[in-house]
Amino acid sequence: MAAACFDTISRQGWRAAGLLAGGLALALLAPIDRIARAAEPAQAAASRPVKPALSVQWVKAQPADWPAVLTASGALAAWQEAVVGAELSGLRLATVHVNVGDVVKRGQVLATLAAEAVEADVANARAALAEAEALLQEARGNADRARALSEQKAISAQEVQRNLTAEQTAQARVKALSAQLAAQALRLRQTRIVAQDDGVISARQATLGAVVSAGQELFRLIRQGRLEWRAELPSADLARIQPGMVATVTAPGAQPVQGKVRMVAPTVEAATRNGLVYVDLPASAARAGARAGMFASGQLALGASRGLTLPQSAVLLRDGFSYVFKVDAKGVVARSKVSVGRRVGDRIEVTQGLDAQTPVVASGVGFLADGDTVRVVNGASVPAQPAAPITRKEPS
Repeated sequence: MAAACFDTISRQGWRAAGLLAGGLALALLAPIDRIARAAEPAQAAASRPVKPALSVQWVKAQPADWPAVLTASGALAAWQEAVVGAELSGLRLATVHVNVGDVVKRGQVLATLAAEAVEADVANARAALAEAEALLQEARGNADRARALSEQKAISAQEVQRNLTAEQTAQARVKALSAQLAAQALRLRQTRIVAQDDGVISARQATLGAVVSAGQELFRLIRQGRLEWRAELPSADLARIQPGMVATVTAPGAQPVQGKVRMVAPTVEAATRNGLVYVDLPASAARAGARAGMFASGQLALGASRGLTLPQSAVLLRDGFSYVFKVDAKGVVARSKVSVGRRVGDRIEVTQGLDAQTPVVASGVGFLADGDTVRVVNGASVPAQPAAPITRKEPS
């Protein structure tokens, strides 16, 4: 009986142990099964092709000869400004014929002074001269008779000398009064204020009815209507400027105009270490909207230099730096930092960080990130880039 009971207990124990072992096996296999099932989508995703982020075209940097320029700024001023003033004093301005902005010709009457008093002086001088000429005729006749009588010994030498002296005195008086008449005639001409040169009236102080004084400024005249650009450049750049160089000047609200360097200032400003470059502008500058006193910017052409250029759409500006996206034969892009320089039209110069053999994305770079895959639609595949050499490290 005891043996039967033991046998029954033993069979029940083995059955429980078998159940426990099976449960443990199932518990161990369940995570492995879950991991295998979770790995199946990842393997399937890895086996599927990567969807391109963007359809792009690739370009290479092209060498180009671009003009080398210096950018500067400075004021526009009159090439030369003439001061037109009164030469007489105490006369009233009778008429004023021009105003600021008027274009005038050399010798044109700008204003007139009241000439009544001067005309009276001219008439007085003319009458005095006529009287002196009449006296001269009388003295000349007396001298001629005295010379004739002197040859006949009919008149004393003293009387002859007196007549000759009277003739010379009359001649001197005629000359003096002729000079006075010329002076009064000059004063009469000076009552007409005229332009000394062709140009444009830039300022007017003449007021109708005012009594002027000698030397008083009445008008300012921009000679020949010519303007100049006084560009400020650092002293280190002045040596690169030569007379005759072409400069393009743009004033606010005006069309760009071209001028030529006339001279470089022989001195520099002690406070700023900047020097002036004087650029002559053509007469068309005023018609293009340029005015004396404007502050203008411009470029001075130094010649041409060669450089690599890309379309501006191929360069990404981000966080103050410039980048391009290099693309390989598999369509994977890599962001690369570059340095840029001049811009002409839709092209930009790449000065550092790129060679002429590397293809880069031509446009749409703002939508790309480093490592993205793209679809190239140029029609030509991206040229394969040479693999980087493998450097073996020698065992120490």
